[in-house]
Amino acid sequence: MNEIKVFGHQSPDTDATSSAIVWAWFLNNHRKQKARAYVLGKPNTEALFVLEKWEIETPELLEEVSKNDLVAIVDTNNTDELFSNINDTEILSIIDHHKLTGGLKTDSPLEVVIQPYASTMTVMFNVMNIEPVDFPNEIAGLMLSGILSDTLEFRSPTTTPADEKLARELAEALDVNVTEYANEMFDAKSQISHFTDTELLRLDSKIVEIKGESLRIAVLETTNPKLVLDRQVSIIEATAKVCEEDHVQHVLLFVIDILKQEATLFTHNDHVKEMASKAFGTTITGDTAILPGVVSRKKQIIPALSRS
Repeated sequence: MNEIKVFGHQSPDTDATSSAIVWAWFLNNHRKQKARAYVLGKPNTEALFVLEKWEIETPELLEEVSKNDLVAIVDTNNTDELFSNINDTEILSIIDHHKLTGGLKTDSPLEVVIQPYASTMTVMFNVMNIEPVDFPNEIAGLMLSGILSDTLEFRSPTTTPADEKLARELAEALDVNVTEYANEMFDAKSQISHFTDTELLRLDSKIVEIKGESLRIAVLETTNPKLVLDRQVSIIEATAKVCEEDHVQHVLLFVIDILKQEATLFTHNDHVKEMASKAFGTTITGDTAILPGVVSRKKQIIPALSRS
Protein backbone atom coordinates (compact mmCIF):
# COMPACT_ATOMS: atom_id res chain seq x y z
CA MET A 1 0.00 0.00 0.00
CA ASN A 2 1.25 3.48 -0.85
CA GLU A 3 1.93 6.00 1.87
CA ILE A 4 -1.19 7.69 3.24
CA LYS A 5 -0.83 11.45 3.31
CA VAL A 6 -2.48 12.82 6.45
CA PHE A 7 -3.28 16.52 6.69
CA GLY A 8 -5.70 19.08 8.05
CA HIS A 9 -6.92 22.40 6.69
CA GLN A 10 -5.02 25.30 5.20
CA SER A 11 -3.78 27.95 7.66
CA PRO A 12 -2.99 25.15 10.12
CA ASP A 13 -3.61 25.81 13.79
CA THR A 14 -2.66 23.63 16.76
CA ASP A 15 -5.52 21.15 16.35
CA ALA A 16 -5.03 20.69 12.60
CA THR A 17 -1.25 20.34 12.88
CA SER A 18 -1.30 18.04 15.89
CA SER A 19 -4.19 15.86 14.75
CA ALA A 20 -2.42 15.08 11.48
CA ILE A 21 0.59 13.85 13.46
CA VAL A 22 -1.53 11.89 15.94
CA TRP A 23 -3.61 10.19 13.23
CA ALA A 24 -0.51 9.28 11.20
CA TRP A 25 1.00 7.81 14.39
CA PHE A 26 -2.15 5.75 14.97
CA LEU A 27 -2.25 4.48 11.39
CA ASN A 28 1.42 3.49 11.48
CA ASN A 29 1.51 1.92 14.93
CA HIS A 30 -1.94 0.46 15.43
CA ARG A 31 -3.38 -0.17 11.99
CA LYS A 32 -0.01 -1.03 10.46
CA GLN A 33 -0.62 1.31 7.54
CA LYS A 34 2.20 3.44 6.22
CA ALA A 35 1.23 7.06 6.83
CA ARG A 36 2.90 10.45 7.05
CA ALA A 37 1.67 13.76 8.45
CA TYR A 38 1.80 16.97 6.42
CA VAL A 39 0.71 20.59 6.79
CA LEU A 40 -0.94 22.77 4.14
CA GLY A 41 0.79 25.94 5.25
CA LYS A 42 3.02 27.30 7.98
CA PRO A 43 1.56 26.42 11.39
CA ASN A 44 0.68 29.34 13.66
CA THR A 45 2.94 30.40 16.53
CA GLU A 46 1.04 28.35 19.10
CA ALA A 47 1.30 25.20 17.00
CA LEU A 48 5.04 25.76 16.51
CA PHE A 49 5.45 26.19 20.27
CA VAL A 50 3.59 22.93 20.88
CA LEU A 51 5.77 21.03 18.40
CA GLU A 52 8.92 22.35 20.05
CA LYS A 53 7.55 21.62 23.53
CA TRP A 54 6.98 17.95 22.70
CA GLU A 55 10.14 17.70 20.55
CA ILE A 56 8.39 16.89 17.29
CA GLU A 57 9.58 18.12 13.91
CA THR A 58 7.22 20.34 11.96
CA PRO A 59 5.53 18.19 9.29
CA GLU A 60 6.60 18.78 5.72
CA LEU A 61 4.61 21.27 3.66
CA LEU A 62 2.39 19.50 1.14
CA GLU A 63 2.02 21.71 -1.91
CA GLU A 64 -0.03 19.49 -4.21
CA VAL A 65 -1.88 16.20 -4.51
CA SER A 66 -2.68 13.98 -7.45
CA LYS A 67 -4.93 11.10 -8.45
CA ASN A 68 -2.22 8.69 -7.29
CA ASP A 69 -2.35 9.89 -3.68
CA LEU A 70 -4.01 8.14 -0.76
CA VAL A 71 -5.13 10.74 1.78
CA ALA A 72 -6.63 10.99 5.24
CA ILE A 73 -8.22 14.33 6.08
CA VAL A 74 -8.39 15.60 9.67
CA ASP A 75 -9.98 18.62 11.34
CA THR A 76 -11.99 19.63 8.26
CA ASN A 77 -14.36 18.31 5.63
CA ASN A 78 -14.60 21.61 3.77
CA THR A 79 -13.30 21.58 0.20
CA ASP A 80 -12.60 25.33 0.41
CA GLU A 81 -9.90 24.55 2.99
CA LEU A 82 -8.23 21.84 0.91
CA PHE A 83 -6.68 21.41 -2.53
CA SER A 84 -8.90 22.32 -5.47
CA ASN A 85 -8.35 18.83 -6.89
CA ILE A 86 -8.86 16.97 -3.60
CA ASN A 87 -11.58 14.82 -5.18
CA ASP A 88 -9.05 13.43 -7.65
CA THR A 89 -7.27 11.68 -4.78
CA GLU A 90 -8.33 8.49 -3.06
CA ILE A 91 -9.74 9.69 0.26
CA LEU A 92 -9.52 6.91 2.83
CA SER A 93 -10.78 8.69 5.94
CA ILE A 94 -12.17 11.94 7.32
CA ILE A 95 -11.84 12.57 11.06
CA ASP A 96 -13.42 15.85 12.07
CA HIS A 97 -15.49 17.84 14.55
CA HIS A 98 -17.03 20.47 12.25
CA LYS A 99 -20.41 20.52 10.59
CA LEU A 100 -20.77 18.52 7.38
CA THR A 101 -20.05 20.92 4.54
CA GLY A 102 -20.34 18.71 1.48
CA GLY A 103 -18.32 18.65 -1.71
CA LEU A 104 -15.97 15.76 -1.02
CA LYS A 105 -16.48 12.77 -3.30
CA THR A 106 -15.06 9.26 -3.42
CA ASP A 107 -15.24 6.27 -5.74
CA SER A 108 -15.47 3.78 -2.89
CA PRO A 109 -16.64 3.67 0.75
CA LEU A 110 -14.45 5.37 3.30
CA GLU A 111 -14.12 5.93 7.02
CA VAL A 112 -15.95 9.10 8.08
CA VAL A 113 -16.07 10.07 11.75
CA ILE A 114 -17.55 13.49 12.53
CA GLN A 115 -18.54 14.04 16.15
CA PRO A 116 -19.71 17.17 18.04
CA TYR A 117 -16.70 17.81 20.24
CA ALA A 118 -14.55 20.92 20.59
CA SER A 119 -11.40 19.24 19.29
CA THR A 120 -10.52 16.64 16.68
CA MET A 121 -8.42 15.01 19.40
CA THR A 122 -11.51 13.95 21.32
CA VAL A 123 -12.97 12.40 18.17
CA MET A 124 -9.75 10.50 17.53
CA PHE A 125 -9.63 9.30 21.11
CA ASN A 126 -13.08 7.75 20.67
CA VAL A 127 -11.90 5.94 17.54
CA MET A 128 -8.53 4.76 18.83
CA ASN A 129 -9.73 3.06 22.03
CA ILE A 130 -6.44 3.71 23.83
CA GLU A 131 -6.25 4.81 27.45
CA PRO A 132 -4.64 8.23 28.09
CA VAL A 133 -1.87 6.66 30.20
CA ASP A 134 -0.92 4.37 27.31
CA PHE A 135 -0.09 7.08 24.77
CA PRO A 136 3.56 8.01 24.25
CA ASN A 137 4.27 11.32 25.98
CA GLU A 138 4.67 13.27 22.77
CA ILE A 139 1.35 12.00 21.38
CA ALA A 140 -0.46 12.66 24.65
CA GLY A 141 1.10 16.14 24.68
CA LEU A 142 -0.19 16.91 21.20
CA MET A 143 -3.65 15.66 22.10
CA LEU A 144 -3.76 17.77 25.25
CA SER A 145 -2.56 20.78 23.26
CA GLY A 146 -5.22 20.38 20.60
CA ILE A 147 -7.99 20.29 23.17
CA LEU A 148 -6.69 23.23 25.21
CA SER A 149 -6.26 25.28 22.04
CA ASP A 150 -9.71 24.65 20.59
CA THR A 151 -11.49 25.04 23.94
CA LEU A 152 -9.45 28.07 25.07
CA GLU A 153 -8.78 26.05 28.22
CA PHE A 154 -12.46 25.09 28.53
CA ARG A 155 -13.69 28.71 28.13
CA SER A 156 -15.19 28.19 24.67
CA PRO A 157 -18.89 27.29 24.34
CA THR A 158 -17.82 24.44 22.08
CA THR A 159 -16.32 22.65 25.11
CA THR A 160 -18.03 19.41 26.12
CA PRO A 161 -17.56 17.40 29.32
CA ALA A 162 -15.80 14.75 27.23
CA ASP A 163 -13.23 17.29 25.98
CA GLU A 164 -12.42 18.49 29.47
CA LYS A 165 -12.35 14.99 30.95
CA LEU A 166 -9.91 13.74 28.32
CA ALA A 167 -7.69 16.82 28.65
CA ARG A 168 -7.43 16.44 32.41
CA GLU A 169 -6.66 12.72 32.12
CA LEU A 170 -3.94 13.42 29.56
CA ALA A 171 -2.50 16.17 31.76
CA GLU A 172 -2.47 13.83 34.76
CA ALA A 173 -0.70 11.15 32.74
CA LEU A 174 1.87 13.73 31.65
CA ASP A 175 2.14 15.36 35.09
CA VAL A 176 1.29 18.72 33.49
CA ASN A 177 -0.54 21.60 35.17
CA VAL A 178 -3.37 22.43 32.78
CA THR A 179 -3.59 26.16 33.51
CA GLU A 180 0.17 26.75 33.47
CA TYR A 181 0.57 24.90 30.19
CA ALA A 182 -2.45 26.59 28.60
CA ASN A 183 -1.02 29.98 29.55
CA GLU A 184 2.27 29.07 27.86
CA MET A 185 0.37 28.10 24.71
CA PHE A 186 -1.72 31.27 24.69
CA ASP A 187 1.37 33.42 25.25
CA ALA A 188 2.94 31.77 22.20
CA LYS A 189 -0.22 32.34 20.18
CA SER A 190 -0.11 36.02 21.12
CA GLN A 191 3.34 36.55 19.59
CA ILE A 192 2.17 37.98 16.26
CA SER A 193 4.40 41.04 15.81
CA HIS A 194 6.44 39.43 13.02
CA PHE A 195 3.39 38.72 10.85
CA THR A 196 2.40 41.17 8.11
CA ASP A 197 -1.13 42.57 8.07
CA THR A 198 -2.21 40.26 5.24
CA GLU A 199 -0.69 37.28 7.05
CA LEU A 200 -2.68 38.14 10.17
CA LEU A 201 -5.89 38.21 8.14
CA ARG A 202 -5.19 34.71 6.84
CA LEU A 203 -3.47 33.21 9.89
CA ASP A 204 -6.54 31.57 11.42
CA SER A 205 -9.31 32.11 8.93
CA LYS A 206 -11.95 30.29 6.96
CA ILE A 207 -13.73 31.20 3.74
CA VAL A 208 -17.48 30.70 4.04
CA GLU A 209 -20.50 31.43 1.88
CA ILE A 210 -23.24 33.23 3.79
CA LYS A 211 -26.36 34.53 2.08
CA GLY A 212 -24.71 34.59 -1.31
CA GLU A 213 -21.60 36.40 -0.14
CA SER A 214 -18.11 34.97 0.10
CA LEU A 215 -16.51 35.93 3.41
CA ARG A 216 -13.10 35.28 4.91
CA ILE A 217 -13.74 35.10 8.65
CA ALA A 218 -10.48 35.58 10.53
CA VAL A 219 -10.03 34.96 14.25
CA LEU A 220 -7.01 36.01 16.31
CA GLU A 221 -7.06 34.51 19.79
CA THR A 222 -4.74 36.32 22.15
CA THR A 223 -4.03 37.24 25.75
CA ASN A 224 -2.71 40.60 24.55
CA PRO A 225 -5.23 42.07 22.08
CA LYS A 226 -3.51 45.46 22.18
CA LEU A 227 -0.82 44.11 19.86
CA VAL A 228 -3.46 43.67 17.17
CA LEU A 229 -5.65 46.67 18.01
CA ASP A 230 -2.66 49.01 17.71
CA ARG A 231 -2.36 47.91 14.06
CA GLN A 232 -6.03 48.49 13.27
CA VAL A 233 -5.51 51.14 10.58
CA SER A 234 -2.99 49.17 8.54
CA ILE A 235 -4.88 45.88 8.99
CA ILE A 236 -8.08 47.47 7.69
CA GLU A 237 -6.15 48.85 4.72
CA ALA A 238 -4.89 45.32 4.00
CA THR A 239 -8.40 43.85 3.78
CA ALA A 240 -8.86 45.17 0.24
CA LYS A 241 -5.76 43.31 -0.94
CA VAL A 242 -6.87 40.08 0.74
CA CYS A 243 -10.35 40.39 -0.78
CA GLU A 244 -8.87 40.80 -4.25
CA GLU A 245 -6.28 38.05 -3.99
CA ASP A 246 -8.55 35.52 -2.26
CA HIS A 247 -11.63 36.30 -4.37
CA VAL A 248 -13.86 37.09 -1.40
CA GLN A 249 -16.24 39.99 -0.95
CA HIS A 250 -15.42 40.84 2.65
CA VAL A 251 -12.89 40.03 5.37
CA LEU A 252 -14.15 40.02 8.94
CA LEU A 253 -11.47 40.03 11.64
CA PHE A 254 -12.46 39.06 15.18
CA VAL A 255 -9.77 39.68 17.82
CA ILE A 256 -10.59 37.29 20.66
CA ASP A 257 -9.48 38.32 24.14
CA ILE A 258 -9.00 34.91 25.77
CA LEU A 259 -8.94 36.25 29.32
CA LYS A 260 -11.87 38.69 29.04
CA GLN A 261 -13.80 36.25 26.83
CA GLU A 262 -14.90 38.86 24.31
CA ALA A 263 -14.27 39.71 20.68
CA THR A 264 -13.39 42.97 18.97
CA LEU A 265 -14.60 43.03 15.38
CA PHE A 266 -12.94 45.37 12.87
CA THR A 267 -15.90 46.99 11.08
CA HIS A 268 -14.12 48.65 8.20
CA ASN A 269 -17.09 49.52 5.96
CA ASP A 270 -20.81 50.20 6.20
CA HIS A 271 -21.80 46.77 4.91
CA VAL A 272 -19.76 44.96 7.57
CA LYS A 273 -21.23 47.27 10.21
CA GLU A 274 -24.74 46.40 9.03
CA MET A 275 -23.97 42.67 8.99
CA ALA A 276 -22.51 42.78 12.49
CA SER A 277 -25.32 44.94 13.89
CA LYS A 278 -27.95 42.45 12.70
CA ALA A 279 -25.96 39.37 13.68
CA PHE A 280 -24.96 40.44 17.18
CA GLY A 281 -27.77 42.82 18.05
CA THR A 282 -25.61 45.85 18.66
CA THR A 283 -25.37 49.39 17.31
CA ILE A 284 -22.02 50.08 15.67
CA THR A 285 -20.83 53.60 14.99
CA GLY A 286 -17.03 53.40 14.94
CA ASP A 287 -14.51 51.12 13.27
CA THR A 288 -14.71 48.40 15.92
CA ALA A 289 -17.43 46.53 17.78
CA ILE A 290 -16.95 44.91 21.19
CA LEU A 291 -18.85 41.61 21.43
CA PRO A 292 -18.94 40.31 25.02
CA GLY A 293 -18.93 36.53 25.38
CA VAL A 294 -18.14 35.90 21.70
CA VAL A 295 -15.12 33.59 21.42
CA SER A 296 -16.07 30.83 18.97
CA ARG A 297 -16.20 31.12 15.19
CA LYS A 298 -17.83 27.71 14.83
CA LYS A 299 -20.53 27.99 17.49
CA GLN A 300 -21.17 31.74 17.72
CA ILE A 301 -19.81 33.88 14.88
CA ILE A 302 -20.78 31.89 11.78
CA PRO A 303 -24.23 30.86 13.17
CA ALA A 304 -25.00 34.49 14.12
CA LEU A 305 -24.03 35.80 10.69
CA SER A 306 -26.04 33.04 9.02
CA ARG A 307 -29.21 33.75 11.02
CA SER A 308 -29.21 37.53 10.67
